[in-house]
Amino acid sequence: MARAAAHAALDRNRLGSFLTSVALRLCIDFYRDMERRSRLLQRTALVDTFGTTEDDVCDQDFGRWLLSQVQHLRGREQEVILARAKGISTAEFARMHNISVKAAEAAFTRGRARLKNACAKSLEGCPG
Repeated sequence: MARAAAHAALDRNRLGSFLTSVALRLCIDFYRDMERRSRLLQRTALVDTFGTTEDDVCDQDFGRWLLSQVQHLRGREQEVILARAKGISTAEFARMHNISVKAAEAAFTRGRARLKNACAKSLEGCPG
């Protein structure tokens, strides 16, 4: 704006209206850009949340299968895996069940290892 105001061919009588017009156009450009970015973010969010791609369908099916495999885990392992799936930390799980954090982490690690083994066994017979 300062360079525009210092332009040699600028009519000094119209300087105020010229600077007002420049400021308004800069503001309009700024908000148009913000709106454009917002629309782009919404489009990408919608693409990611619909779950219509084959990968999304496969992920949901695998999640259901994995949840069914959790039912085959031992008591404490099953409890801590389901708690972690609900967003409860292992430390919070330990506090809720009056066990040490180390015991909760160990049960989680064992349960996760058993689930990995179940996945590996189920994939052994699948074509590459």
